[in-house]
Amino acid sequence: MVSFRGSNMRGFGTFTSRPLCFILLHFTLVKCDITDGNAEHLKREHSLMKPYQGVGSSPSSQWDFSGSTLVTSSYVRLTPDERSKQGSIWNTVPVYLKDWEMHVQYKIHGSGKKNLHGDGIAIWYTKERLHPGPVFGNQDKFVGLALFVDTFRNDLHGMDRSFPYISAMVNNGSLPYNHGNDGRNSELGGCSSEIRNKDHDTYLAIRYSKGRLTVMIDIDDKNEWKECIDIGGVRLPTGYYFGASAATGDLSDNHDIISMKMYQLMVEHTPDEDSLDWTKIEPSVSLLKSPKDNIDDPTGNFRSTPLTGWKVFLLLLCALLGIVVCGVVGAVVFQKRQERNRRFY
Repeated sequence: MVSFRGSNMRGFGTFTSRPLCFILLHFTLVKCDITDGNAEHLKREHSLMKPYQGVGSSPSSQWDFSGSTLVTSSYVRLTPDERSKQGSIWNTVPVYLKDWEMHVQYKIHGSGKKNLHGDGIAIWYTKERLHPGPVFGNQDKFVGLALFVDTFRNDLHGMDRSFPYISAMVNNGSLPYNHGNDGRNSELGGCSSEIRNKDHDTYLAIRYSKGRLTVMIDIDDKNEWKECIDIGGVRLPTGYYFGASAATGDLSDNHDIISMKMYQLMVEHTPDEDSLDWTKIEPSVSLLKSPKDNIDDPTGNFRSTPLTGWKVFLLLLCALLGIVVCGVVGAVVFQKRQERNRRFY
């Protein structure tokens, strides 16, 4: 387990400046201070923090909200623990950063017992904002990035994962979100996370840098990040908006946002990358497979799947058999040479 250096700064630092942290990120837990601990990289125009000044519908507001959202001095409640509610809060300032990291402090809690609560929270980075809809309180067929904290299982056949479940989706406006299978056919990756009814707040860190999307979670109040999603080949434009939304149906929960803190990552880009018009990039993921390649994939995951345990076993078995065959062939060849040499003496 790796701890943070800063007591009141949660983050994981620039990969290029800490090779060791880059290695740890891919295997276990990770710790590094956000942008080397420099608080000046906090972008306040894209951050939502207590006492939530600049929230409202006035022309000078940096955050706007809709639906059942209630702004208090301690939290922004997107939905109360009541049926059939939708709420959202959105940054009114478009983001023109190429590399960024968003930290979300949130809390999901309610009176519902196990499996009798829903539906969850979504964090958005999208082209449009304030469009209520069926996807955790936001519109379907969105354009941009979504991170779903799904607390209710809809797919009763998908028992290979436990809920609550966190997943990510990139969309160019052509894909619907399928609630029936909990978004399996369009997710980039995800992880199970017991975040509901905690005595403390829970945290998400969403990083986008150099075409790589990384999602970290802290649910145990130990000031430590654990990797949830890490995928390369992601293309996201600049000029989109950050937001958060939540929804309840027949089941409900309180869905609270305590803070959303946006950090600029100081990353060097090539001259070709700097010359691009990043506002014209279409959201996409280069590692996605076509839907027809997904028929035999029980996970419904468009991403090329990693090596599972049995695949690793087969690879090791093949390698071992190869070594044995090479050893046998080598022994036979050596014996024949010895016999041939004895004939000459």
